[in-house]
Amino acid sequence: MSINFKTIPKVELHLHLDGSVPLELLSNYINKDASSIAQAPDKCQNLADYLTKFDLPIDYLKHKVNLKDASYQLSKDLENDGVIYAEVRYAPNLLLSSELDLNETIKTILEGFSLGNVKINLILCMMRHHSYEENLEVINVAEKYLNKGVCAIDLAGDEEHFPTSNFEELFKIAQEKHIPYTIHAGEVNLKDSLASAISFKTTRLGHGIQAINYPDLLAQIIDKKILLEICPTSNIQTNVIDTYDKHPIKQLDEQGALISISTDNRTVSNITLSDEYAKLNKYFNYTIQDFCRFNLNAINSSFLSNKEKQELTNIILEYMNKSI
Repeated sequence: MSINFKTIPKVELHLHLDGSVPLELLSNYINKDASSIAQAPDKCQNLADYLTKFDLPIDYLKHKVNLKDASYQLSKDLENDGVIYAEVRYAPNLLLSSELDLNETIKTILEGFSLGNVKINLILCMMRHHSYEENLEVINVAEKYLNKGVCAIDLAGDEEHFPTSNFEELFKIAQEKHIPYTIHAGEVNLKDSLASAISFKTTRLGHGIQAINYPDLLAQIIDKKILLEICPTSNIQTNVIDTYDKHPIKQLDEQGALISISTDNRTVSNITLSDEYAKLNKYFNYTIQDFCRFNLNAINSSFLSNKEKQELTNIILEYMNKSI
């Protein structure tokens, strides 16, 4: 039976705004086709090579009108993809310009989202290569807008050269301020990075796939019900996984890890969530029931209120009952 993946109600928790600026907007911005500049090849040399594709969209987003347009267009793309809730992340300090301060970036993005029909919350990223003071500013502005369009913070960037352990103090401050967080860790194969993120009491891991290589850490992830925000196509492109059929998602799932599926970067990876589901169906025989299960995991681990979680859960369960 063929599956119309677009009709499955979806929840996307790991989605970067700067990696998801619609290609048409970027092409108009530079007056030529931006695909070779803003889209990664099927296989990059490494994560650093993949990240070069963000230079153009970050430059584009430093203009207020562009930031609003991109946010609105992303909300439309999500709606067209069957997404019913998304948590979109970005690094405010990367978008600072003569037109935008930290507060303005948040207000402008939320204004763009409000023009669409999908519920979207923001996750603010601290960057590994930024100073303690810069990252503390992100925590403080997140506190200001918490539950007003901002739902959490994150730590992103070069996991290999800026150890997760360096950021313990910042996450302690986030805890004291009752700001939820997820942490990019376990994308590259570094045991210490994963161990630090777990010790910081994160409830979610951005990627986290390398846990398959460390049974002791995977056992902790499963025991603590830490959600893995898995983005398979991105993992192949950044060359942390060789080929799609060798992705550890099935092993992680079968061993009891909580899995959710996201695109990571819709434009840079040239992927939709429906496309990702189709790949997972092709390579691992995942079914509608499995995708609904992953979306229920995402809802349970989202940074929403219990009431909002229940509303989304009802949508998924209703779809499941119709599809049986």
